[in-house]
Amino acid sequence: MYAATMTAVDHLTVEERPDPQPGPGEVLIRVEASAVCRTDLQILHGDLPPHRLPLIPGHQVVGEVLSEGPLQGRRVGLVWLAHSCGACRFCRSDRENLCEHAKFTGYDIDGGHAGLVTAHADFVHPLPEGDPAEIAPLLCGGVIGFRSLRVAGIGADSAGKRLGLFGFGASATIAIQVANYWGCESYVVTRSPAEAERARDLGAVWAGTYDEQVPVPLDAAVTFAPSGDVVVAALKSVDRGAPVAINAIHLDRIPQLNYDDLWWERSLRSVANVTRADVRDFLALVPQAGVRTQFETLPLSEAPRAMERLEAGDVRGAFVLV
Repeated sequence: MYAATMTAVDHLTVEERPDPQPGPGEVLIRVEASAVCRTDLQILHGDLPPHRLPLIPGHQVVGEVLSEGPLQGRRVGLVWLAHSCGACRFCRSDRENLCEHAKFTGYDIDGGHAGLVTAHADFVHPLPEGDPAEIAPLLCGGVIGFRSLRVAGIGADSAGKRLGLFGFGASATIAIQVANYWGCESYVVTRSPAEAERARDLGAVWAGTYDEQVPVPLDAAVTFAPSGDVVVAALKSVDRGAPVAINAIHLDRIPQLNYDDLWWERSLRSVANVTRADVRDFLALVPQAGVRTQFETLPLSEAPRAMERLEAGDVRGAFVLV
């Protein structure tokens, strides 16, 4: 098979690799689509030090199970969480996203930027029919955005709440659709007028750039941009008692906080990974909320170019390798 392979920090090539062989409890999957995530870029640059080399990235994967058994022929999805131990105190309290022995797709084990991939059968997610390229961005950007809303206290009972979204990449474009379905008023702060216009097209009641002030105090906020400065901006924009959820696996340095900005029971929380329950709940919500993804398909051979364009901001929605 051919695969996008990271052999060193900042070195990604598409090369021929041996077909993977599933081990006990695993299935072999023919990849139909694999979406590119900013986390892939952070692994490539060493912001997240690679756990193994060579490594095939990719953790938003749609494919067909080839292995014999009850899943054979089924379309399934793979997400960031590849395996959890099931025995640690976090797994035993329904917090497998915090598992002390977790393994992650495209980081600890080879991912889906390839023709074939193996996965633990208990950690594949049955998917509906549809365009694999449209489904793939839901499997990280979508589900982590969904979890971030929950961490920020936003849910089906949040009608009328003023929600701030700071940054408007692929994950935020999905999160705003969920928030709108739940009846929130969405306020978007982003880096460019073009992204602000896109946010308004997706239902934001207000959208502006980072040099503009959100016009009302927010009841909750989620930051999507991997910038510590954005976290501070979000904290300054929320009302008393409001939470700010940080949707980032890697973040540059958060500037020194002024305690007055945190005072009045404002809170900061990070968002770490997702659980299988998150994935199930989110995928069940997608058709109800009418969530659609924005994406551009590229052949697997252009995986290195996709990384370059993602870093340059030359993307509308998500890149999907097919």
